[in-house]
Amino acid sequence: MGVLGLGAIAQVVHLPILSQMPGVRLVAVCDVDHAKARMIAARFGIPRVPQNDEQVFRSDDLDAIVICTPSHLHHSQSIAALEAGKHVLVEKPLALDAESAMKVIAAAESSGRSLMVAMNNRYRPDAAALYPFARGGELGEIFLVRGAWLNRKVRVLRPTWRHRRATAGGGALMDLGVQTIDLAFWLLNFPQVASVTCHTHPGEGLDVEDTAAMLFRLKNGGAISLTVGWSLVSGRDRHYLRMLGTRGSGAMSPLAVFKEGETGLLDVTPNLTPGRENLYTASYRQEMEHFLECVKDEAKLPAPREQVEILRLVALAYRSAEEKREVGA
Repeated sequence: MGVLGLGAIAQVVHLPILSQMPGVRLVAVCDVDHAKARMIAARFGIPRVPQNDEQVFRSDDLDAIVICTPSHLHHSQSIAALEAGKHVLVEKPLALDAESAMKVIAAAESSGRSLMVAMNNRYRPDAAALYPFARGGELGEIFLVRGAWLNRKVRVLRPTWRHRRATAGGGALMDLGVQTIDLAFWLLNFPQVASVTCHTHPGEGLDVEDTAAMLFRLKNGGAISLTVGWSLVSGRDRHYLRMLGTRGSGAMSPLAVFKEGETGLLDVTPNLTPGRENLYTASYRQEMEHFLECVKDEAKLPAPREQVEILRLVALAYRSAEEKREVGA
């Protein structure tokens, strides 16, 4: 394995987990800050620190690459890695627009290598427990999903690539919205959208939004309402989802599932085994285990075509916010 890009997500999540996984050998890390890369490599006992991306892609002893670079680099680096014969796990978003995402998927299909987008919320224990209720019909027809990912407000003293439209593709909507949209639509098996309405709030001193509220009207008559933001004035972040069905409801976090029974209301909430890791660390571990199982067993992952649709919906949300109107999908 090799890791490209050594920001917070790589240092806090990917490298600590991968360095402890059986059957995995981390052999190379690369970052534009070469001094930082050497320091991190020494900390995790990683033998090589290539000078640039091309040296990583040309490394014959690498089976797979984890891409954790700024968002605007994801599609080009993923294509280069796939064309070099590497399996790819790329942090979200897959690209900044649907057209670029399609090009990455085409590269994966022509190379015969696996491509996975790091939608770790799908692998959270509570999301995995809610999934069969959402997909299996036990809650009846799901007619409304409401969700949010709100990060507590932290004053930005020095904007980074994440706060610039050219490098991030947008603000909170691209940063948190892609994951939040993916989770809600994944739980409902990616229903078709009829229209999109979005309102954004400008970030203080930034050229991107710090908050976005979205409403997706579905062709089946249902709706998905999602809010994401960087500016929640609170002591902690808030991340939740609730779905309403004709015969039941489900929520996370905390996980709760209720449905109608012959004798009245039934609490059918699954009991999750307490773990030593928090939900997010556990989700990343499960995600990487799934990716590596496919790589080691040479079981090619299906192309993540749903990411093209998600990026199309994000573009429609930005258009709705700019034009201040509902737009058809």
